Amino acid sequence: MELMKNKVYRCRISDYTADGTGFAKIEGRAVFVPRTAVGDCCDVRIVKVTKNVAFGRVEKLVTPSRARITPACPVSDKCGGCCYQHITYEEELRAKEKKVRDALTRIGKQDGDRLLGITGAETTEHYRNKAQYPVGRDKEGNIVTGFYRPRSHDIVPVERCLIQSEKADHLAGIVREWMTEFAVPPYDYETKRGTIRHIYVRTGEKSGECQLTLISATRKLPELATLIERLRAAEPSLTGILINHNQRGDNVILGDRTDVLWGEPMLEDRLCGNTFLLSPHAFYQVNHAQAERLYACAVDYAGLTGEETVLDLYCGAGTITFALAAHAKHAVGVEIVPEAIENAKNNARRNGAENVEFYCADAGQAAGRFSGIDVLVVDPPRKGLDETARDAILKMQPPRVVYVSCDPATLARDVAELCGAGYTLEKAQAYDLFPRTFHVETVVLLSHKKADSYIHIDVEFGEGEGKIPVDSIAKRAEAYKPKEKVTYKMIKEYIEAKYGFKVHTAYIAEVKRNLGLPMYDAPNAVEELKQPRKHPTPEKVEAIKDALRYFAVI
Repeated sequence: MELMKNKVYRCRISDYTADGTGFAKIEGRAVFVPRTAVGDCCDVRIVKVTKNVAFGRVEKLVTPSRARITPACPVSDKCGGCCYQHITYEEELRAKEKKVRDALTRIGKQDGDRLLGITGAETTEHYRNKAQYPVGRDKEGNIVTGFYRPRSHDIVPVERCLIQSEKADHLAGIVREWMTEFAVPPYDYETKRGTIRHIYVRTGEKSGECQLTLISATRKLPELATLIERLRAAEPSLTGILINHNQRGDNVILGDRTDVLWGEPMLEDRLCGNTFLLSPHAFYQVNHAQAERLYACAVDYAGLTGEETVLDLYCGAGTITFALAAHAKHAVGVEIVPEAIENAKNNARRNGAENVEFYCADAGQAAGRFSGIDVLVVDPPRKGLDETARDAILKMQPPRVVYVSCDPATLARDVAELCGAGYTLEKAQAYDLFPRTFHVETVVLLSHKKADSYIHIDVEFGEGEGKIPVDSIAKRAEAYKPKEKVTYKMIKEYIEAKYGFKVHTAYIAEVKRNLGLPMYDAPNAVEELKQPRKHPTPEKVEAIKDALRYFAVI
């Protein structure tokens, strides 16, 4: 039976998707219903029907789930920042642990029992030490700051966010008032006009310091002295006010150049017993307390005795590198962001770490330059390891690989690749660094056992007793030959044949990018990134995902 658009159906929510959306089966069809909880019995109106799935919204909550609570955030049903404000924290942790386990079993083809559990946060409120507020106008033309609606660039005005630091909310409000008073226009992404794009506030959990950066499309701003005076008077812990110049046409938040308007160019904080000076570009975990637990797990999984050489790829400002160096003979950090490496080198001098060194390089290229590595630690971005990095790891074959991941799907993909080439998944532990959102961190330990001894065997090919027929070699070669490379053309042809419509290469690239898959197959992927991102319709997204599953890409 086909689902009817705009018709209301009664259903029970049975699961969550990777992004926290509720999932139900109606008339045998998968239906996605936002802001629902597992166990909810509800009347759902179907708002969109595709060939394979449907999308709905709750018209009436008939029997609420035991896990459902009243959201403390007044805009939780509009803002795209959080997705779990309407359920208990225990239920959120259950959903996140299941998400990681499902990824490791379904995508990674691993034993789900290798995941030992999830470590929750002590608090779910005001835990973020980094806030980036987009700036825009509401329908009445008022200047607002807040966060984007799901799958849109419409800003939901938020003056008090329950997961951002209260200092950040306060400082953003002062900038917003200054912009209104002196007619400083927010940047408009459609017209490419305006000035302030984002307000970026970073705070130090241990130091108590905070730093504010204005991301601006223009170099000159009116009444900056007034703004600086107001910010300093409002927040004594403010140690630096910066301006970052960004004239790009895309959605990348930070530009390449940052100038100091007042105070210090760096923010100081302490993590895992080390002091760090951080530039706005430097990566630093947003949840301080949970980051210390996460890194302690990574060090534990590394199994260091003080005699090892450790390579830390995607090292950022060196936070994990220093934690490892305290237990290793020598530690090397690699990062592609120059500002982060400069931070890391300064932090090494500041902390008196003499057994560490840092290099600015691409992770894959840098990994190929090192040998004799005992433990490799990787903490890649959401897209996971690229092909070059995976190939370099397999060439180096370090006995232990500790993988710190912020995306279970790309983690599982990389684990499958590494385990298919000789590694074994020993254990994994999930950590919730982002309460109330769908994001989750995971640490896994992979080991590679090399042979203790070798046996030399002479083999003679040909016909006759004791010889191996050549045709059997050909058959085994056919059976084990590499899988055919999946091209964009193959994906497009599959979708057109099955669904009857065409999809643009940029749409496939966007879906692959969101899934954390490599982008090197797209001949025009680089050119596409120079243009505004193309967002396919949900129907085309599902068709592309179907094709990727058909070709065993996901």
